[in-house]
Amino acid sequence: MILGFSTLASSSSGNCYYIKSETTSILVDVGISAAQIIKRLDALEVSAQEIAGVFLTHEHVDHVKSVSAFHKKAPAAWFIASQGTINGLDEKVRTAIENQLTIVAPGCCDGSRCRDLMIGDIEVHAFCLSHDAAEPTAYTFSKEGRKIAIVTDTGIVTEEIYDALKDADLLVLESNHEENILLYGSYPYSVKRRILSDEGHLSNEAAGKCLVRMLKERRENGEIRVPRVLLAHLSRENNTPQQAFLTVRNVLEEEDFYIGKDLKIDVLGPDPVPVLMEV
Repeated sequence: MILGFSTLASSSSGNCYYIKSETTSILVDVGISAAQIIKRLDALEVSAQEIAGVFLTHEHVDHVKSVSAFHKKAPAAWFIASQGTINGLDEKVRTAIENQLTIVAPGCCDGSRCRDLMIGDIEVHAFCLSHDAAEPTAYTFSKEGRKIAIVTDTGIVTEEIYDALKDADLLVLESNHEENILLYGSYPYSVKRRILSDEGHLSNEAAGKCLVRMLKERRENGEIRVPRVLLAHLSRENNTPQQAFLTVRNVLEEEDFYIGKDLKIDVLGPDPVPVLMEV
């Protein structure tokens, strides 16, 4: 196994992902309780003490809920995030992790603040998201030609985002809402407008269109590897796993791409059973 991946949580209520190589274990976001993270790591036979780093995407609670509590369980783990994300944390939380902190600056590199780094034997690339947070950041994780990309909490797929995800072997891609369900649902108009904005969340249709672009480019380049896609960060109110799958499948099939042939797709529920996938 070059890289391994498991979802510990994925929804608008809480997010946490686990990535490993033979020698390095890391988390992306800690948006559920530390107790739940440890329980789900236990299911993978992984100790919190093995976590070398925790990458934070932004300061919203469903991504940083247990920063301080998890730090107490894994005091050796480094926390990696943008300066904007760190500034958005509670002062007590910032103080607790200040000696185990690495600042990344997506989009630039100026010595101590950089967009590319190594953690153990895994190469990490940080890039900007389009979301209503201070300095939202996504990451790719690479080793020996294999690549994992995690892209959630963005209202649009910018060129920078697309360039980062287009060659991923495993892509975690936001498929937050079905637009009609959201529009006719009970959310206040201001919340609907926020979700649908360029700094909101990707819809099922937007996720499908992103995948179409990726697959077209791969087809044109003669790429034979079949990517695995995990539709993620589904809204509990404005989506269902079945709806996300159907909408994305329909968008793909309209462009002559088929699940099972051109790509593999799974939909992540809010409380998945942790299973380690080989990448």
